[in-house]
Amino acid sequence: MTSGYSGTPLAKKLGITAGMVMRLTNAPEHYSELVDPMPVGVVFASRLSKRVRLVHHFTTDHFELAGALARYRETLHPEAVVWVSWPKKASKVPSTVSEDVVRNLALPLGFVDVKVCAVDAVWSGLKLVVRKELRG
Repeated sequence: MTSGYSGTPLAKKLGITAGMVMRLTNAPEHYSELVDPMPVGVVFASRLSKRVRLVHHFTTDHFELAGALARYRETLHPEAVVWVSWPKKASKVPSTVSEDVVRNLALPLGFVDVKVCAVDAVWSGLKLVVRKELRG
């Protein structure tokens, strides 16, 4: 069951590559199905570190997200990617997070959003990277 309304596999949309170290937070139980086929050798980290190159963070709570984004900015390598996913309004899942909330929390920390994608019927995602001038 590959996700991706355009026919592109979700793992490719997210930028997951072979051998990458990534961290999942609050992912839905069917995440492995969403990103199937997963590139070879992807390692899922049990905690944050400079080795983590991609985080996929699922949330319904803006306070939880605010703390998480601050930790990501402090801990991750400046070239790392953070995907934040929140429930689409049409999903009817209770949430205090939206695309605007993600931006409002991320931009003051030095993140910039560069891509949006549909993860599945419930979740949307926004790709965050550290601004180029802050990566140095």
